[in-house]
Amino acid sequence: MMTRQQAEKRGLTPRMAHSRLGGRRLRAEIMGFGPSPATRRLMDRLNIDVQSIDLIELNEAFAAQALAVMNDLRLDPARVNVNGGAIALGHPVGASGAILPVKLMYEMARSGARTGLVTMCIGGGQGISMLFEREGA
Repeated sequence: MMTRQQAEKRGLTPRMAHSRLGGRRLRAEIMGFGPSPATRRLMDRLNIDVQSIDLIELNEAFAAQALAVMNDLRLDPARVNVNGGAIALGHPVGASGAILPVKLMYEMARSGARTGLVTMCIGGGQGISMLFEREGA
């Protein structure tokens, strides 16, 4: 990731833009559920409905965690982790912040999706959500 100015300076074409970020903190005992209130906060800030997002990359710390977040946000499973998540594909602990935006970028380009959401749980009850928009869409 880099700024538009850095991309242009290096002769690179931006593929997607990071729009906004939302974060929330819950009690540590509720580890894994943070993406839900983080996403709600982000959607409220942007005055949009999560149902209007084309694709979602949801970090899967474990199956019950991912399902709880999907259920709470009423996410359409057909738009979540469309090429498989961490449970199916695997990746190192701590790599979600790098892997999920890249997976989203390639799938947005492949499918023609305009908007995408990356959401992750973070140790200690935290959660984060980031909205991306495909350049040229």
